Amino acid sequence: MKTIIREGNYAKLGVSLQQEWTVFTFCGEKEDQCAVVLVEKNGDAVRRIEVPEEYCLGSLRSIAVKNLTVEEYVYYFEINGKRVMDPYARGIMGRYQWNDLSRKKNRYEVFGEFIPDTFEWGKDRAPEVSRARMVMYKLHVRGFTMDSGTKSTPGTFRALINRIPYLKKLGITTVELMPVYEFEELELPKEPKKLPKYIQWREEHTDIIKPPKKQEQKIPKLNYWGYKKGEYFAVKASYAQEPQRASQEYKTLVKKLHENQIECVMEMYFPEDTNHNLVLEVLRFWVLEYHVDGFHLLGTNLPITAIVQDDFLSRTKIFYTGFNENTINKKRKYKNLYVYKDEYMYPVRRMLNHQDGNMRDFVDQQRKQGYHWGYVNFIASNNGFTLADLFMYNEKHNEANGENNQDGNVWNFSSNYGAEGPTRKKYIGTIRRMKWRNSMVMLFLAQGVPLVWAGDEMCNSQQGNNNAYCQDNPTGWLNWKNESTHRREIRFFRQMLEFRKKHPAVANEQPFQYADYRSLGCPDLSFHGENAWISDSFHGRQCLGMMYCGGYAYSEKEIKTAKNAEDVYVAYNFMFSMSALALPKLSRGRQWYLVIDTADDKMPFLEEPLPCEKDRINIRPQAICVLVSKRVSQEEKPVKRKQVKE
Repeated sequence: MKTIIREGNYAKLGVSLQQEWTVFTFCGEKEDQCAVVLVEKNGDAVRRIEVPEEYCLGSLRSIAVKNLTVEEYVYYFEINGKRVMDPYARGIMGRYQWNDLSRKKNRYEVFGEFIPDTFEWGKDRAPEVSRARMVMYKLHVRGFTMDSGTKSTPGTFRALINRIPYLKKLGITTVELMPVYEFEELELPKEPKKLPKYIQWREEHTDIIKPPKKQEQKIPKLNYWGYKKGEYFAVKASYAQEPQRASQEYKTLVKKLHENQIECVMEMYFPEDTNHNLVLEVLRFWVLEYHVDGFHLLGTNLPITAIVQDDFLSRTKIFYTGFNENTINKKRKYKNLYVYKDEYMYPVRRMLNHQDGNMRDFVDQQRKQGYHWGYVNFIASNNGFTLADLFMYNEKHNEANGENNQDGNVWNFSSNYGAEGPTRKKYIGTIRRMKWRNSMVMLFLAQGVPLVWAGDEMCNSQQGNNNAYCQDNPTGWLNWKNESTHRREIRFFRQMLEFRKKHPAVANEQPFQYADYRSLGCPDLSFHGENAWISDSFHGRQCLGMMYCGGYAYSEKEIKTAKNAEDVYVAYNFMFSMSALALPKLSRGRQWYLVIDTADDKMPFLEEPLPCEKDRINIRPQAICVLVSKRVSQEEKPVKRKQVKE
């Protein structure tokens, strides 16, 4: 059968269908020998279609093939005799099975796949969760579901869909997915360099020095996390229950998340040499084709200015290490930019674990907000200790990674509190649980967007491994048995999320002014020590009260709601002894009520708020107390709070 061809369309790279024509467009100079190679899916037959040199525009080659039955083929390009994968391929055949060592027989070959667009989105719409309401949850699709016990195949998008009710119940609004585009998880063997003949070893029987024996090839190490150059237009097929339908399964996941008012943010890693035009096309593609809500961009030398100025991406959330204020369109109504780096993590960890912490640094992180962008706060993530391990290990334990424990971050600011790893000593368990609760209070009462690493809400551990990049095993998986053994922690987690939601003044979307600029009776944020209303001089302090005026969470038009809003007072005590902080006087008819005491191991989140009759609050060592102001009716009898002895 004769192949009918014509010059293609240079407007769109990759493969596109135009009625009876299939168009292939790719990078290739006019001087290059270029061809499209088609391979039958169910056979070894190969069709090689030469691309005439005149089918060229700039550095692009484009050819259209008539009446091609694309469902029967996979493809790749050939340039000057070298096999080249299509970086714009919508699907990849060859990695259907995760960690498939049998691929060695085929030299780990992969092919581009033709993916039909048959998905029905219906009335799907982006949730567009506001900055103040966002609660992020970062997960690895495989690691989150391998031990999940769901009916679907573990490690797949469908298994994650089955866990959406769990995320919804927790109160999560935004899910961040580690790379789900196609990437090579196997460490492919490198071809040995051939030495010139004149320096090649010729062994003689008289030689004293013998050539080194060939070492047995080890099992390739896994790129479990996926942080390497990928095929950015294709969904990771091995994350699908039906690999041939990976695109549909991922779209179903996004649609189901949206139905539950949960956003989907993709983590995207681009090496430094990635073409800037490709980066922009990738982001637009996932928004248009898969309805994703945002991107956490990883890599250096990215076209961040072009990204933030792109009108197509103006309602897509962009997470990056920083932005230039001069390049931002400040007239846009929707605030879609977020600074995402570890600057919150270290000051908080140092205060938590008494690693030479600084109160000013800590407070600066708790009250951090921008006019034109928000901030993402986290204490633990995939890169480092889990939150539970932060209070169980002094040192990292990465021996299983096969790098002699030389990999991973050395500066963790962690503490084991008396025993390295798990222990049956009750007093150690008590202090660790309080430290975990302190972390949750600090994270959810910080002004920026809280982000939780999957499993931290149920004290998941990696046995001290702080760099589980290659651990596709229980070390790197979430242990779902913790859901039943750590119910108290999960309950406290949910209560803290609900508290943050009910007290929006804590998550004010504008920077605090430290003044009562709307005459509501107190500043938007104020500080208190042994005496009320101290300045922001925190030198040498280890105990501090931060008061948020509830009315400043509402607009001037909502003045009635603002005046009735609850104020929040957070009392931090990082000392090893009992401390007392002054409580500022409230207007008539209002009283302070204690609602959270992290030192209470049995009931840290009080079932009934306890009124405080005195003008001070006693905080137990290394604990955090949270109070709210409530109106007291005349009929209500005062209930005396049991004072903790100093």
